[in-house]
Amino acid sequence: MEGPLDQVAAWPARTAAVAVTSAAGLVASHGPLDLPFAWASVTKLLTTLAALDTVQRGLLDLGEPAGPPGATVRHLLAHASGLAPNSDAILSKPERQRIYSNRGIEIAAQITAARAAKPFEVLLAEEVCLPLGLRHTRLQGSPSRGAAGPLSDLVALARELLSPSLVDSELLAEATTTAFPGLPGVVPGFGRQSRCDWGLGFEIRDRKAPHWTGQRNSPSTFGHFGRSGSFLWVDREAGIACACLTDRDFGPWAARAWPRLSDDVLEAYGRRAAAAGPHRGGQD
Repeated sequence: MEGPLDQVAAWPARTAAVAVTSAAGLVASHGPLDLPFAWASVTKLLTTLAALDTVQRGLLDLGEPAGPPGATVRHLLAHASGLAPNSDAILSKPERQRIYSNRGIEIAAQITAARAAKPFEVLLAEEVCLPLGLRHTRLQGSPSRGAAGPLSDLVALARELLSPSLVDSELLAEATTTAFPGLPGVVPGFGRQSRCDWGLGFEIRDRKAPHWTGQRNSPSTFGHFGRSGSFLWVDREAGIACACLTDRDFGPWAARAWPRLSDDVLEAYGRRAAAAGPHRGGQD
């Protein structure tokens, strides 16, 4: 019996690992669960959780000034500070445009580490990865794109986002809701969007088109994708998340393959599909 993850075998990658999970556990998987891959910009989800955990411990305030004049930690995490993508150049006043900025995330991580009085890689390991059981994920570079780890750890992160235990649910809800709504911007690889919604570190799907998730994904779907051919989306309305790691960099192949996979996964395993009858878990 074929499942939606079987299509992954036809992707132009030597190795691809994809899994679908609910809050209760693994639903289906294809490829190795324990082989480490680069996460690229999916790293931003870990960095955001580290910042949010520092906020709830009273060591950091999302509203404190940070980055360009007039910007705050919240602006940095939401790509609304006006900072350039990879430098300290200021391209806009805060809240004028959604400028996707790796540098903004790095500054937010620096401030988080300073408040916690730990190097950021130590903070991430001790306060996020260890409590969530991400035993084999390490930060090996920039807090915006330097994590590497296996699919099993990315699935554990997905389950945390479906049913939070580390960060207070209200704080996570704020981070996964659009911050500074209505800003225009560019989704890397998918072009300019008149409404480029982003939460705090988490991209919000909303009505973006084209997009790397599927048409069946709810507008409230949140997550991130990475240049390394990685992604994680969480669709709480469907009750599932989908995680992907590959050894093939993002490109036109992914822009075609990922939305199709997402739609097929939702059709097979989403909450409505589950209500219609049992589905097969485990290896797809």
